[in-house]
Amino acid sequence: MLLTIAATAGLVAAAATSVPASAAPTTQARADWAPADTATIHPGVQMYTEGAQCTANFVFTDTAGTTYVGYAAHCAGLGEATDTDGCTSGSLPLGTEVDFVEGGSLASEGTRVGGGTLVYSSWLAMQQRGETDADTCAYNDLALVKVDAADTGKVNPSIPFWGGPVGINTAGTAAGGTVHSYGNSSLRAGIEQLSPKQGVSLGTDPSGWTHPVYTVTPGVPGDSGSAFLDAEGNALGTLSTLALAPLAGSNGVGDLSRELSYAQAASGIAGLSLVPGTEPFSPLL
Repeated sequence: MLLTIAATAGLVAAAATSVPASAAPTTQARADWAPADTATIHPGVQMYTEGAQCTANFVFTDTAGTTYVGYAAHCAGLGEATDTDGCTSGSLPLGTEVDFVEGGSLASEGTRVGGGTLVYSSWLAMQQRGETDADTCAYNDLALVKVDAADTGKVNPSIPFWGGPVGINTAGTAAGGTVHSYGNSSLRAGIEQLSPKQGVSLGTDPSGWTHPVYTVTPGVPGDSGSAFLDAEGNALGTLSTLALAPLAGSNGVGDLSRELSYAQAASGIAGLSLVPGTEPFSPLL
């Protein structure tokens, strides 16, 4: 059984975390990104959508130079944690406001550091397109938030602690392969030492759409959407689900190459691409 893992304000017990993108190149890093050590909007920042808290994964851009931050589509969902089928689950509409926050916890709302607007949801896109492939419906879980113009100068695309991403993984992962992530759940009371995660992949699902993984501590509510890197620092995927069975405690990581390819075809955003980190990938653990 799978559960999505977005953390909802006041809810502690919740659990919700097509074609390969060979034509999904990364874009060159801009010279005007905020320095990584002072940027307040970046992969790993907390994102709040009408009370539900998730974690940012990667930064994206387009041919017009617009800045987008990704998180999980279910972070804007309207259903229960057991609603993991994006082709049938309800969602807030495009245009919904999303806040970027530092230090959110059960005791504090944290500090708002910027804002943005939901401009793409894989769930809404699949429903509009009449998607019928079961694996795509189950695992395509990516949304994009357009950063407000006043806040784009606060953005850096690097993954905290690890650095990168250096590119996009389009080959999947083998069982036992190392993975890295950075969660930022409000349930951790702001203890940053618990945010970096290292673990192992259990292999790539035959569909190619998801990678079950085990990390030293599993992703919990609020970590939803957070980035996963492979052993070389490539963007592997986005945290989507927590499994209760048969692989209890494992997380489902949606394949970014497929999620991004779907978004390129369905979002109407010209030249949508991943932005590499300005900081080198450093697998320190």
